[in-house]
Amino acid sequence: MPISGTPSRAELLVHLAATRIAGDVATPRENNLSHYRKLANGDRHYWLGLELGDRWSDEQDVLAVMAERAGVSDDAEHRYGQDTIDPELTVAALERMAGRLRKAADGQQRVLLATGHPGGLLDVHRATAAALRAAGCEIVVIPDGLATDEGYVMQFADVAVLEHGATLWHTHSGEPMKAILTALEREGRPLPDLVVADHGWAGYAGQHGVDSVGYADCNDPALFLAEAEGTVQVTVPLDDHVVSPRHYDPMTAYLLAEAGLDRGTR
Repeated sequence: MPISGTPSRAELLVHLAATRIAGDVATPRENNLSHYRKLANGDRHYWLGLELGDRWSDEQDVLAVMAERAGVSDDAEHRYGQDTIDPELTVAALERMAGRLRKAADGQQRVLLATGHPGGLLDVHRATAAALRAAGCEIVVIPDGLATDEGYVMQFADVAVLEHGATLWHTHSGEPMKAILTALEREGRPLPDLVVADHGWAGYAGQHGVDSVGYADCNDPALFLAEAEGTVQVTVPLDDHVVSPRHYDPMTAYLLAEAGLDRGTR
C-alpha cells in the first residue's frame, strides 16, 4: 500500500498498523517479557549502553513503563501470543523527535546519526541526515580506524554503523558509540549536539551526556526507561525490522515534514 508524498497523521496511523510497524507487531509477547526480565536481572546486553544500576530490578516496573510509552499490554498475566505497539504513541513520539530535529536545524547544530539495525533503519537515518545537512547542520564525520570487539565502526551515507566481515552488523552494544565519542574527545573535536540513533548507539550517547533521540522495538525496553529518566530525550516505539525497509518511508516523510525539513530532501 504505497503512500506517495507525505501522509497525513491519520494516513500514517493506518499505514503503521497495516505494515505492522506498530499495532499488532511481529515480536511475540513471550520475547518481550523475556527481555524485560533479563534487563531487570542485570543482563547488560539489554541495557543498550546505559547504566541502569538497580533502579529497574523489578520486571513489573519495566512492564509498566513499556505499557505507558510503547503500548504493550499491561496485563502481567498475558504471557504468550500477540503483543502490541500503540500507533498513536509512535506518532506522538515522532512529533516529539521532530521538535528536537527542528531545534537542531534552527541552530545549525552538529548531528551524529547511527544505527545498530541497518537492515531496517539505515535509510530512515540516511534521509534524516540528508535533510539536516540541507538545513545547514553539520553531520559529524567519525574518526577513521575505530573498532570494537564486534567489528569496525564505519560511516555509510552519513550514518555510523558496525561492519563485520564486509557486512553491516546488527548490534545492541553501546561500544561503537563509545569508540566514536572517545575518539572525538581524544582528537580535541567537539562532541555532537545531537545523536539520532537506536539501540546502544542512542543509549550510550545519552548516558555520556549528549542529547540523544532514537527508535526502539517493544522488546528493547532500555531506551524507554532512559526516556522516563531523562537520559534519552525521545524514544520512538516501532518494530525495527519489518518485511521491507520501504515501509518506513511514509514515517520518515512525516517526521521530516513535522520538523520542517522536508523541502531539503525532495
